Amino acid sequence: MGYRRRLGLVVLALVLACAMVARADDDHARAKAARDAGEIVSLRAILDRVEAEFTGSPVEIELDDDDAGHWIYKVKLLAPGGAIVKLEYDARDAKLIRAKGRGADAARRR
Repeated sequence: MGYRRRLGLVVLALVLACAMVARADDDHARAKAARDAGEIVSLRAILDRVEAEFTGSPVEIELDDDDAGHWIYKVKLLAPGGAIVKLEYDARDAKLIRAKGRGADAARRR
């Protein structure tokens, strides 16, 4: 592979990496603005809700918004039996939307 081609690929990779960082910063700013405006609850509120409703340890948490502007917290929970339970909470009011996974019922607090 020629020097120019390698240099072009390196430049392309750097441009793509910078674009991804800029997008992540934009997502973070939008989420922070939504929380500051009271449109969504804090991550702490979601973690408190997860702890009150389920046993296990959160291993991954995402805050996503769809095209309609609805924010959803997605939580992956490691249940006591070792299963991964996927939880979705409405970010506006911290209500559970969905719990799915092999150990979802067993992880739910009674």
